[in-house]
Amino acid sequence: MTQIKLYKRNLKGLKIIGMSLPFVVGGVLMIIQEPTESTNYIMAWICTCFFGMAIPIGIFHTFDKRPQIIISENGIWDRTSNQDEIKWEQILDTYPLDLFDQKFISIVADETFKFKKKPLKWVEKINNEIGVQNLNLNLSQINIDAVKLNELLQKLINSDKKERTLIIQKFKLKKNNFSFLKIPLYILISLLLFLLSKTGIIAFMAILLITGISATIARGYWGVIENSIIRKYAGIITWLGLINIILLNLYNYFFTN
Repeated sequence: MTQIKLYKRNLKGLKIIGMSLPFVVGGVLMIIQEPTESTNYIMAWICTCFFGMAIPIGIFHTFDKRPQIIISENGIWDRTSNQDEIKWEQILDTYPLDLFDQKFISIVADETFKFKKKPLKWVEKINNEIGVQNLNLNLSQINIDAVKLNELLQKLINSDKKERTLIIQKFKLKKNNFSFLKIPLYILISLLLFLLSKTGIIAFMAILLITGISATIARGYWGVIENSIIRKYAGIITWLGLINIILLNLYNYFFTN
């Protein structure tokens, strides 16, 4: 059977680990240094346990190799929906949605599609208010353009089985261009930013200002939503700025007190 299999982005899990690990390390160091009956000792345990729970979640997302969405000439299936495969003949329409920075494709199904578990009435009412269907493809962890995927689904809906096979065979997935070779580069940049921040308040405030501007650009979908180079690098700068702030706080706590 001809299929398109969509998988999770490894980078999603790495981000979770990268943001949680400094807090876990800081918490462990505080546990070692602080008196056992002090408030800081208790807060250190809370911080370590809270952020520590995110590390196995990040590891799971990084190494989870199961397909999240499978598209075939027969229909489409989404692991996160907890529903059976929906046949193309049962789909009336599809459209992309962006809710709170989470990307979906809503599927309008006909009455022949039977839900394993119908949504609660209040949930269904909220869905109707915001324009969401009861069946949605979750793309938040998949490296794919929601608009292009929706165009593919529209073609498949309006084609017969033989045509669908050819359409699926011709469809090219966008490759995730993240390279693990970039990790040493990001570490080096983080160390340079940390050393620069230590030179004085002006350098620190300049880095903080650039981080804030970058976060605003990344959050505001500057340029083309999916493929904006500006938004891509704004996101990278934001992450590096946040890591710099964490490093500075850890340094100030352990080496200046």
